[in-house]
Amino acid sequence: MLRKVSIIISFLLLFKIAAGQNDSLKNTNYKSRKIVLASATGALTVGSLIFLNQAWYSDYNTGKFHFFNDNKEWLQMDKMGHAFTTYQTSRLMMGAFDWAGYTRKQKLIVGGTIGFVYMTAIECMDGFSSGWGFSWGDELADVLGTSLAISQEAFWKEQRIQLKFSYAQSGLAKYNPSLLGKNKYSQILKDYNAQTYWLSVNPSTFMKKGTKFPKWLSIAVGYGASGMLGGSGNLIVAQDKDGNVLNFDRQRRLYLSLDIDLTRIKTKSKLLRSIFSLVNILKFPAPALQFSKNGLKFYAVYY
Repeated sequence: MLRKVSIIISFLLLFKIAAGQNDSLKNTNYKSRKIVLASATGALTVGSLIFLNQAWYSDYNTGKFHFFNDNKEWLQMDKMGHAFTTYQTSRLMMGAFDWAGYTRKQKLIVGGTIGFVYMTAIECMDGFSSGWGFSWGDELADVLGTSLAISQEAFWKEQRIQLKFSYAQSGLAKYNPSLLGKNKYSQILKDYNAQTYWLSVNPSTFMKKGTKFPKWLSIAVGYGASGMLGGSGNLIVAQDKDGNVLNFDRQRRLYLSLDIDLTRIKTKSKLLRSIFSLVNILKFPAPALQFSKNGLKFYAVYY
């Protein structure tokens, strides 16, 4: 998952580059914008694939194309990560295509699917690697994330339902750092115990015009998991500082919380609008209810 999530980082930078050209390209020079967008997309796509091949796949013997069923691993948290990644990539790339002056059809078909095509290419690289394999579960999650972004743009011309992400250190990475991350930076991407994925719905977009309901306020439903030291099971023997064996219960968690849709905050600043669009991939810290097999738990602030 770590190598695959690099796509969202690359295309976030791409969108920032494109949005940042807004003031330098006067008189709406769409031809120049298309050149900027195409150059940045091509360079990032080719460069990142070459980097991933050297950094991840060169250490593994390649062989015949094969499949790998990992649908039961990590309580499906990795699949949530795939859906989130392709959703956000599609959303941001459609915005970049709109900025570059492409037609609505081009924005939906090309801009909306770039992330999915990229992730499929990486999945195929997995298929030829002895360390992994092509996962239909990952591919389905990629389809769902892309479809969520494109369908809303096609029918509503806006994102009323968004996939978001939040992170808080779980304290479990130290028991299996090779899988969950050796430092706080890698743990953001690798420690599924510390991640929560959110479906953030903006109620005002489904109400009549003139409603007094805050346009920036959303309701978020989250999914997370805990107690995982490995993909399929906790095969690692975790011990505390006194040598006592620790047993962690693998469990799913559901959340209900409030959220802020930063893209609905009105501002005349083009820079702030770009920043809000980027930061909006993150769930805003807010009070939350947690539902799990251990019962109900309230957080004054959950992030």
